[in-house]
Amino acid sequence: MPPVSVRETVLNNIQSNDVMVFSKTTCPFCNQVKELFKQEGIVYKSLELDKLDNGLQIQDMLFEMSGQKTVPNVFIRGSHVGGCDSTIQAHTDGRLRQLLSPPPAEGYDYDLVVIGGGSGGLAASKEAAKLGKRVAVCDFVKATPKGTTWGLGGTCVNVGCIPKKLMHQAALLGEALKDSKNYGWETPEKVQHNWDTLKNAVQDHIGSLNWNYRVQLRDKSVTYINGYAEFTDRHTIKTVNKRNKVQTFKAEKILLATGMRPRYPDIPGVKEFAITSDDLFSLSYCPGKTLTIGASYVSLECAGFLTGMGLDVTVMVRSILLRGFDQQMADMIGTYMEKHGTHFLRKCVPTRIEQIEEGTPPLLRVYYKKTDDPQEFSIDVNTVLMAIGRDACTSEIGLEKTGVLTNPKNGKIPVVNEQTNVPNIYAIGDIMEGGHELTPVAIEAGKLLSRRLYGDSSRQCDYINVPTTVFTPLEYGAIGYSEEDATDTFGEDNIEVYHAYFQPLEYTVAHRDEAGCYGKIICNKADGDRVVGFHILGPNAGEITQGYAVAMKCGATKEHFDTTIGIHPTCSEVFTTMDVTKASGLDVTTTGC
Repeated sequence: MPPVSVRETVLNNIQSNDVMVFSKTTCPFCNQVKELFKQEGIVYKSLELDKLDNGLQIQDMLFEMSGQKTVPNVFIRGSHVGGCDSTIQAHTDGRLRQLLSPPPAEGYDYDLVVIGGGSGGLAASKEAAKLGKRVAVCDFVKATPKGTTWGLGGTCVNVGCIPKKLMHQAALLGEALKDSKNYGWETPEKVQHNWDTLKNAVQDHIGSLNWNYRVQLRDKSVTYINGYAEFTDRHTIKTVNKRNKVQTFKAEKILLATGMRPRYPDIPGVKEFAITSDDLFSLSYCPGKTLTIGASYVSLECAGFLTGMGLDVTVMVRSILLRGFDQQMADMIGTYMEKHGTHFLRKCVPTRIEQIEEGTPPLLRVYYKKTDDPQEFSIDVNTVLMAIGRDACTSEIGLEKTGVLTNPKNGKIPVVNEQTNVPNIYAIGDIMEGGHELTPVAIEAGKLLSRRLYGDSSRQCDYINVPTTVFTPLEYGAIGYSEEDATDTFGEDNIEVYHAYFQPLEYTVAHRDEAGCYGKIICNKADGDRVVGFHILGPNAGEITQGYAVAMKCGATKEHFDTTIGIHPTCSEVFTTMDVTKASGLDVTTTGC
């Protein structure tokens, strides 16, 4: 079993005790609160932080969760009451007893209400319904500043993974057309991409998925409410639909699966003239000359497929590419994209956006500064795509009426096994603090949560060694630790990195990038050379990565990789023949059989 984290310690104490006091034995205000509870006959549990080795870390975590630095820090039935003065005031005005009153034993309209109709929320709702529970899903998409909205299915289906992968495929086909001449195909010299044809085909596919989700909910007897949901208390939900019709209902348990939306910088003109990935995939005109702002995977993926369609694309980067990913791999992606036509403005931030000419597309002027130079520069483009990050959709759903804690820095919700500090409220997906912003993770977590709540399962979602792929022009697949994180976690002396450059066979006849692809595995020498990190840059990286993810789930070691016979000629076989370490400094260019 992995060690219990500080966050788990805090949340487990809050969830499992009706009255929880985080205290110090030397604090007179803590003693005052505990004496009040004793006089009122209120049973409480106290955790004396000055008696614990990790007391300071617990106090820091409480500050991160509740915004309160001091003790006592009091929680009642999961709700944050506050310090000494707040607790005494709650006692004086009767709120203390109100908080301690048990919830109604019956009278619920639903056993489970899910707020959010994305992949995770839909998976949880259908699983709970299959187990015989009364379930409702509330889903309402607020329009972007450009007026874009969409149907059931959440970000992944409508404005994320699905349309992104399809447009990535369009760019790959363009590259394949160039290669085809070397394979004997007499293709025209000039090949033109049609944005409308692609956009309409993508939207038609998304529309079919939206409809299928509606049918699936109906078939599972899940109530679908197309209304914006917010709490009025921890068991009561109010929804308002687009015609301002209000519905109110009660649920025994509520699952938050509200996801995230793109962030806008606080600069003039950004919401008037820029778009985000929420708008791009249904854009009614070809984006033309495009500036993507941000170094996120969204920015690089969109820049990559737009370049692949023949557009003039520039990426504006403030600092590093793909923060949170392995930085060697991130830098190699940037180098590849620059070599293949995408421009980069590095160490730059936008300051304002103006429209120079109307049109479809318009002509926009983006002013920017370099991070080490106060002088203002500008670039004229047709489309500005903001991709600087995403914010959790937790600030406008009435959480303050429930006592659910959120991290004030990012709006995410701390959980233990998907349960928030309020015992009847749960959270999955992108809004989970410390989770993975990946659709398959939300789906798995949602299914397993419903099975634990309503079935006889005890299985938890495994958030370790989750595979992912960034669909940049040269795809990047990853599992487990980055090289930087592995060094920090296990120590530099305990890790060994095996690596190799390689050229896919299909690149040879096309005369593409002799050593443009790369793979590496990171091994923990202190654990029998167990593979703790897997990274690949190359075609079909996602397909390759998925298989190795199974091996890593099973605890694969370097010896397991070495004694597995590779499939020749494939890119994946390079991981069965790696014998050069980074530490050796030897050449890692693969030359053939």
